[in-house]
Amino acid sequence: MLTLGIEEEYLLLDPATALPVPMAEQVCAAVDLEPVVHEREIQPELLQAQVEVATPVCSDLAEASRHLLRLRHVVSSAAKRAGCRIAASGTAPRAGLTPVPVTRNPRYLAMHSVAPQLVDEQLVNGMHVHVAIPDREVGVAVLNRVRPWLPVLVAMAANSPMWHGQDTGFASWRTVVYSRWPVSGPPPHFADLADYEERIQALFVAGAITDRGQLYWQARLSDRYPTIEVRCLDVQLRVDDAVMFAGIVRALVATAIRDEKTGPLLTPCTHELLSASNWHAARYGLDGVLVDPGGRRRGAEAVVLALLGHIGQALEEAGDTRQVSALVHRLLRRGTPADRQRRVLAADGIRALADLITEP
Repeated sequence: MLTLGIEEEYLLLDPATALPVPMAEQVCAAVDLEPVVHEREIQPELLQAQVEVATPVCSDLAEASRHLLRLRHVVSSAAKRAGCRIAASGTAPRAGLTPVPVTRNPRYLAMHSVAPQLVDEQLVNGMHVHVAIPDREVGVAVLNRVRPWLPVLVAMAANSPMWHGQDTGFASWRTVVYSRWPVSGPPPHFADLADYEERIQALFVAGAITDRGQLYWQARLSDRYPTIEVRCLDVQLRVDDAVMFAGIVRALVATAIRDEKTGPLLTPCTHELLSASNWHAARYGLDGVLVDPGGRRRGAEAVVLALLGHIGQALEEAGDTRQVSALVHRLLRRGTPADRQRRVLAADGIRALADLITEP
């Protein structure tokens, strides 16, 4: 079985005002009081009102779930001791009059000097799934086969409808915010590993990026681990939904590896069509239609079920079919987390929305 790991980013909110508060340093210090947390499992993020957690390498979804529950509990407890709350939302429900300070890290400070407005508005939070790959050459082939499904994942995981106290009309506004960086969105198709590396080198030569961390593609090869890193998902309200997406991503990678060896030829998907599909997914989520990997407009439920069919064998081999299928069908019945945020906002207002996204 392919191993996996999950990274999640959380907001830090004032419990009275629901505004982001720059307390990452205090929260990380409070976490140090917990003996069950390794120092690499929680880190500050770009802005001082964000923290990131990372599970250890996991062999199955049950293990990933235990670690993610443990980390959410520990960080939530630390935040309460520090006087704030963690929020599992792709964007902040409200924003103050002044930007949240940048974390005092040389790389982050350099990014702010180059793109101050973009960094000031980068108060967005995602979920990244790492899945092990045999080698980087295979990894590039996996990227090519996974990329047509990324918009479907964007739609399913949408959890960021709010921006500066207003409903944006988008299910995943985080996706739009990230698209403003020079190298972002769905990755292009690559001929092979050499092509991947040559095109990244060209970005360095052109001055478009200063380090590989600025490759904000929604899926990429990790430079720290022997993994594919899928980055298109908004952070999730619920741990079980986060684990479901980890299972889907692992099954997509496993299916891509199998198909690259013995399966069908890769169906071409142009970059412009994929980018448009990604925008559509961010705008509408699962409301109405999606663009499937073949470029056809179809009902959102049909496209999601096609994804389940595509990865069905890999889910079965991993023993994840029942869990993932049940959660996917629940998602189709109830809507995305963005839909849930909107329902709470309409019924009870912004404070109730803040309570929703800061539930343990």
